[in-house]
Amino acid sequence: QLQLVESGGGLVQPGGSLRLSCAASGFTLDDFAIGWFRQAPGKEREGVSCINSSGGSANYVDSVKGRFTTSRDNTKNTVYLQMNSLKPEDTAVYYCAARPYYCHSGTRLWEYWGQGTQVTVSS
Repeated sequence: QLQLVESGGGLVQPGGSLRLSCAASGFTLDDFAIGWFRQAPGKEREGVSCINSSGGSANYVDSVKGRFTTSRDNTKNTVYLQMNSLKPEDTAVYYCAARPYYCHSGTRLWEYWGQGTQVTVSS
């Protein structure tokens, strides 16, 4: 069974930090790109970041550039999203997703999805 499980979400004050983890089971991540997506109430799901299977490149949506960093540790079969300088508008359910090798902006082209973890940024 192929699964992705997110963890690390929670409540944080503006300006704070969180690190999200995406752990895979049933397959190894070394042949997969891993994307992070988020969905706030009443809004479309949007891509936040993506790291390719080699870890050699990563993409970020403009709103998080300079604040979020994604990385991977294939020995632990885990991908991380380090979120710094968090803003209230970052509040959303965050999902990780996997697809073979390469990042893609279209959510429908991602094969495997985690169940999500809630991130709330509030004073």
